[in-house]
Amino acid sequence: MIESTHKIFTNALKLLPVERAELIEKLFHSFDLEKQREIDSIWAQELESRIEAYDTGKLKAIDISSVFEKINKR
Repeated sequence: MIESTHKIFTNALKLLPVERAELIEKLFHSFDLEKQREIDSIWAQELESRIEAYDTGKLKAIDISSVFEKINKR
């Protein structure tokens, strides 16, 4: 690993888990835009499915602060 990459990596490790995940996602998406459109379409379908499950009572919601608290404890 070159020095500048190592420095970026070291700084990234200081971020909260959620922030690191966001960084990973942004880096990942920088590779292949065509593939990203396919992934976005699949996620849109998943979102619609989850909304329908919530609306019909098959899925319950969890408070976002609880989710982030659990993630940041890791």
